[in-house]
Amino acid sequence: MELNQLTYAVRGAAFRVHTALGPGLLESTYEKCLAIELKQAGLVVQEQVMLPFTYSGVTVPNAYRLDLLIEDRLIVELKLVRELRPIDTAQVLTYLRLAKIKLGLLINFNIPHLRHGIKRIIY
Repeated sequence: MELNQLTYAVRGAAFRVHTALGPGLLESTYEKCLAIELKQAGLVVQEQVMLPFTYSGVTVPNAYRLDLLIEDRLIVELKLVRELRPIDTAQVLTYLRLAKIKLGLLINFNIPHLRHGIKRIIY
């Protein structure tokens, strides 16, 4: 699947989850439901992927945790905030750099209309 098609599939799944659940639940609930939607669509989904970090020659094996890694090519970070902030984007950019992945989606489920809560981030 081409990367744009992959992001389109993830966005569609996120819309279905948000329509079914609405805002206001726990992040882990949205994460599980989104993973279910994506797996039912035939995608390879990894949840809570540990990402190592190396500093000064020393590797910290579990320094970061990705919410979802889709098809080993797309990082999905979920938030439940009033609005996405620059620090949220910076977090995803760090994940992309460390994982050597080019594209991520930052999805805020805590808003009335999900179309205003999805941000595509390219590294």
